[in-house]
Amino acid sequence: KKRKPGFRALFYGAPGTGKTSAAALIGKELNKEVYKIDLSRVVSKYIGETEKNLELVFATAKDKDWILFFDEADALFGKRTQTSSSNDRYANQEISYLLQRVEDYPGVVILATNLKANIDEAFARRFQTSVHFAMPDADQRLRLWQGMFANNPLLSAGVDLVMLAETYELSGGAITNAVRYAAIQAVRMKRD
Repeated sequence: KKRKPGFRALFYGAPGTGKTSAAALIGKELNKEVYKIDLSRVVSKYIGETEKNLELVFATAKDKDWILFFDEADALFGKRTQTSSSNDRYANQEISYLLQRVEDYPGVVILATNLKANIDEAFARRFQTSVHFAMPDADQRLRLWQGMFANNPLLSAGVDLVMLAETYELSGGAITNAVRYAAIQAVRMKRD
């Protein structure tokens, strides 16, 4: 009875390490829609508009039992600053409003950031869990490379996936981008 409803999690780690994918998998496992908050459509330069937009998101999410996913959360949930101007006071007011709404939301809220240190401490204290998404090691990178080419007979015999995994420290997202780039280049060069 003393605990607030809902569950709040912070995912943090380097870009491309799987934070967004993990949120999608949680939604799939719980059979719930994951609603990714598009900050460009929520944040407004006009006073009061950001709160109004967020209130609409939270009200709709509650009615539909969505999992709310804030990607690049430090842009919205950043540290409060010393107030030296009306702009600072307004920014701090916005963060305080968000803190209250996230805490009162009865469902699941996931915040993802590349820089945990940029998240306001008041938010950090209210997470039930924080999950660090580390860069993959060489063995994990090899599995990622191999997974990208599973069931693909078109990979050139000269490609050494072990060498790629051991030489280049890349995230899963970066490996995906490298494979896409290679495929596009092969098509451009009219190669199989």
